[in-house]
Amino acid sequence: MCGIVAVSGAPAAAQQVFLGLYSLQHRGQEAAGIVAVDRDGSARVHKAAGLVSEAFNAEDIARLPGDTAIGHIRYSTAGGGGLQNAQPILVRYAEGELALAHNGNLTNAQDLRTRLVEEGALFQSSIDSEVIVHLIARSRRAGVEAQIDDALSQLEGAYSLLITVGDTLYAARDPFGFRPLVLGRLGEATVVASEPCALDIINATYVRDIEPGEVLRIRGGTVETLRPLPPVGAPRPCVFELVYFARPDSHLWGQSVDRARRAFGRRLAVEQPADADLVISVPDSANSAALGYAEASGLAFELGLIRNHYVGRTFIEPSQAGRDFKVRMKYNTVREVLDGRRVVVVDDSLVRGTTSRGLVSMLREAGAQEIHFRLASPPVRFPCFYGIDLPTREELIAAGMSTEEIRDFLQVDSLGYLSLEGMLECVAASGTFCHACFSGEYTAPLVDLERGYPAHVGCG
Repeated sequence: MCGIVAVSGAPAAAQQVFLGLYSLQHRGQEAAGIVAVDRDGSARVHKAAGLVSEAFNAEDIARLPGDTAIGHIRYSTAGGGGLQNAQPILVRYAEGELALAHNGNLTNAQDLRTRLVEEGALFQSSIDSEVIVHLIARSRRAGVEAQIDDALSQLEGAYSLLITVGDTLYAARDPFGFRPLVLGRLGEATVVASEPCALDIINATYVRDIEPGEVLRIRGGTVETLRPLPPVGAPRPCVFELVYFARPDSHLWGQSVDRARRAFGRRLAVEQPADADLVISVPDSANSAALGYAEASGLAFELGLIRNHYVGRTFIEPSQAGRDFKVRMKYNTVREVLDGRRVVVVDDSLVRGTTSRGLVSMLREAGAQEIHFRLASPPVRFPCFYGIDLPTREELIAAGMSTEEIRDFLQVDSLGYLSLEGMLECVAASGTFCHACFSGEYTAPLVDLERGYPAHVGCG
């Protein structure tokens, strides 16, 4: 999962993009980058590993003048760390300097890459996003927009894209609309971002979602719609954005993320009640769902787990401090809330289960008498190929264990999941969603998988 931001038609656009990236930090913590473009079309780039606050200082931003800028924060979805895989990508080709930032995963990246290499293309990274750059640069069509159209028509999978050629900005979203992308205004300038919270931080106004399959040209703040991509049926945005990835203060696809999660929690309380004294959340992503559970169950919501928001990278390996080291670095318990109590613990999802098992151990040590674990989403049984870092099926605990076996593994008194039907009913007013990680019903063709290519490095 990654985050992207663009500003067109604003002085010192890079500064606004920096702030937008800062508010999207939850979407990636591996690397950050910005490309800024002067009015004469000259582009400059700065990329660095780490958080946005680590990657940039005031001098870095000052060296990125221009009225147009795009930014990217990276969370790699299949390995591939390192600065060579950081974005935006900046290249010089026949039509000028081109920069690209991508959120999503292409499901035919390896197939396209093999063909391009056979034709003589030279790749400098292992990310699928570079495939798009080569497709644009090698297109035989005349003109930038025709070349972008040619490239996009060859892609399968998930992509929300920002592209600059000179000082012209292009924004595009794949026909299924897997990953979010929104349009905003900042005075006379135009802003494009993964989530509306990136608009709020710079006091920009939300205008609308960029539609699935829509391609926009933005120059000097003026927005024009280009030829849309061929339709694929009903859009299928990723429901896991609402479950976990998006910030609760964002709105996606006409849906408040906070209200969606509260609805998940309320439905979970109906489907999976527990005889308990209180409800706590696994902070912060499950806070809204836990509030919904408490509301529907009539149980008190308490702060039983506290998250340390200042945990950075460490050189100490977990094996040096016990198997619960990472959990204890991130969380601590409030003994006065938990001691002698029967506790419902609400989390957003369960992937591998190792973190949850460590949390349960901490809650037992704090005196919890009973622990009833509740998940505000269905069992995650299938990997995601569209841009979410869900591991191979062998690593997914629900793919190989029954609910009772998982309950025993976690060492909890009871375990309950929200049903797929219940989850989808909670957000039915917003349309249909991709739920492949829960159901195995993949929407976009899995070309690389079907042709036997190994897992590739996505942009995230």
